[in-house]
Amino acid sequence: MTDLFSRLQRIFDDGHGDIGQPRVASPDLLTDARFASGTPQPAAVLIAVTNRPQPGVILTRRPKDMRDHPGQVAFPGGKIDTGEDAVTAALREAREELAMETHHVDIIGATDRYVTGTGFEITPVLGVVPPDLPLVPNPGEVESWFEVPLALLLDEQNYERRETFWRGANRQYFELHYDSYRIWGVTAAIIINLTRRMRLTELIDG
Repeated sequence: MTDLFSRLQRIFDDGHGDIGQPRVASPDLLTDARFASGTPQPAAVLIAVTNRPQPGVILTRRPKDMRDHPGQVAFPGGKIDTGEDAVTAALREAREELAMETHHVDIIGATDRYVTGTGFEITPVLGVVPPDLPLVPNPGEVESWFEVPLALLLDEQNYERRETFWRGANRQYFELHYDSYRIWGVTAAIIINLTRRMRLTELIDG
């Protein structure tokens, strides 16, 4: 395993508890559960960290003509099919959306589930991938993909806190602008939660 993988695994375990141990609840994790109705549908996303001296995270932009969340920035991911677990689903979706082959992804673990106001319970899966993979967007699901520096994403001070009135109540959300991309909503919340889980350990030197 690489040095980056080892460091990420260490701080992931520090924040989540070692494998086989109960995960410690964190009161400051974000959720939209109060806006959801009914039983949320299981889904999973892949947080793919590129193994380079200055690591990045791979994100996608949805096509503007998509029915759900058009033009928004997201992680590769989608619904968990029958018989799948979160890791299997996240890897399948990354392959379908970006032609990211499963054997390129070294899985670190699944982090806290995030309940969306639109009826999904998303399990984010953290993994490490080689840099400069020949990714090919599936035009039906992905308009483009891009890479954001990990150090930028994992610093909560880089985000602006916003508020909007939605479904009869005030909803707070986080927002980060990177180049021409707006990272906000569920995607930003998943990143913030991961940051809060992993913030106590130094990851990137310098």
